[in-house]
Amino acid sequence: MAKEIERKFLVAEGWQPEGQGDYIAQGYLSANETAAVRIRIRSGHGYLTVKSNVNGVTRMEYEYEVPLSDAEAMLKLCQGPIIEKHRYLLPAGNGRQWEIDVFHGDNEGLTVAEIELGSEEESFEKPEWLREEVSTDARYFNCNLAKNPYKKW
Repeated sequence: MAKEIERKFLVAEGWQPEGQGDYIAQGYLSANETAAVRIRIRSGHGYLTVKSNVNGVTRMEYEYEVPLSDAEAMLKLCQGPIIEKHRYLLPAGNGRQWEIDVFHGDNEGLTVAEIELGSEEESFEKPEWLREEVSTDARYFNCNLAKNPYKKW
């Protein structure tokens, strides 16, 4: 069973990424109170992901690479607008990394940083550009940003 333990934070206004980052387009084929089924294109590769919806920072996650042409076709089947963002990776110490997502389109203006951990109790260094934690705020789940984009808040 695949578990994801992830903490999510807002990023300070004015934070500037270094480099190009990876462009990501993703959409949701299904999202309900139990799970979300996502299709994603990143760096010329397609991925199908199933994530459980639970409160807290731990959830089940299953991800599989799919042919790019299939991912492109599945994106056209998605509910709501496609999530578009650039992802930047920064070292976080202890072999961890920050994934900073700068959103575009209907979620323009939103920048979120995530870190995956080995346990819910694992400590980590918080850079000065982190702001409030939103790990359990469902509005910031990507599946919900597709239904209720940031620009509508």
